[in-house]
Amino acid sequence: MAGPKGSKYYNIFLDYNIFLMHKESGNKIINNELFQILSSINSDNSIAKVAENKGMSYRKAWGLIKEAEKELNFCIVERQRGGLNGGTSKLSPEGEKLINAYNQLQAEFCDSINNVTKKFFNTINV
Repeated sequence: MAGPKGSKYYNIFLDYNIFLMHKESGNKIINNELFQILSSINSDNSIAKVAENKGMSYRKAWGLIKEAEKELNFCIVERQRGGLNGGTSKLSPEGEKLINAYNQLQAEFCDSINNVTKKFFNTINV
């Protein structure tokens, strides 16, 4: 809410999206969608399970991971194929480091954006 009830800005909100982008190719590497996938992989140990929980196909989830790894030029998800109980997936040490840093970045952005947004709406709601 950007203003008191009844004000002209009452139903107006600020929204934003943070993503990492490759400088030369212009391709997005990690956006909120992929961040959510990667954040769930360690707890679910399965790309297929994460994709199902997110309501997307395995192919799409796997494609987002592969594209990010291609742009980053390192592995972010370690995969172990098949076996009696099926395969497993987990974040690589570099993938974990990246997701932890991204999580911290996102939290700091959120705090900063909230402060700036409050100032903005306080100014226009006078």
